[in-house]
Amino acid sequence: MLTLERARELNGTMVTEDHLILHAMNVSYAMGAMAEHFGADKEHWEAVGFLHDYDYEKYPEEHLQHTEKELLAEGVDPEDVRAIMSHGYGILNDVEPVTDMEKSLFTVDELTGIIQACARMRPNGISDLEVKSFMKKFKDKRFAAKCDRALINQGCEMLGMDVKDVAAICIEGMRAHAEELGLTGTGAE
Repeated sequence: MLTLERARELNGTMVTEDHLILHAMNVSYAMGAMAEHFGADKEHWEAVGFLHDYDYEKYPEEHLQHTEKELLAEGVDPEDVRAIMSHGYGILNDVEPVTDMEKSLFTVDELTGIIQACARMRPNGISDLEVKSFMKKFKDKRFAAKCDRALINQGCEMLGMDVKDVAAICIEGMRAHAEELGLTGTGAE
């Protein structure tokens, strides 16, 4: 089973750009919160979340085409590699998310981008970000426009959960790491 330490070590061999490392952390902490929601192993889900964009920096036009074989060769468990591959379902591959971990990763990958953007605009950052405020921004397609709402909705449908409920879980997971994620707010700096 993939550990967070091993995920960071592997990711560090491929990812050097700060914004991609930050994204890995956002997804990792959101995945940890989703694991707790499902009664699963928090660190394991965080590790998979942290490693999900393993090949993106070096191969942005071929994302996930340099992941499966490479991670298997590094000894990463096939189920964990499959979970990572599944976040590209319908866009980059046909690996359909079937487990709670896979469905969660598929959903929170984009969702964390909107949460981060919301928190960055607020005087107190993520510390007092409420789901109601998040949902206003979620519905505004011009806000964090690169974050694919259709994909988030598709993931939430797979999970059998409402967007606001998944967002609430992810916000809490990210809130616990606000300082590390740079989400302490505009007034706190």
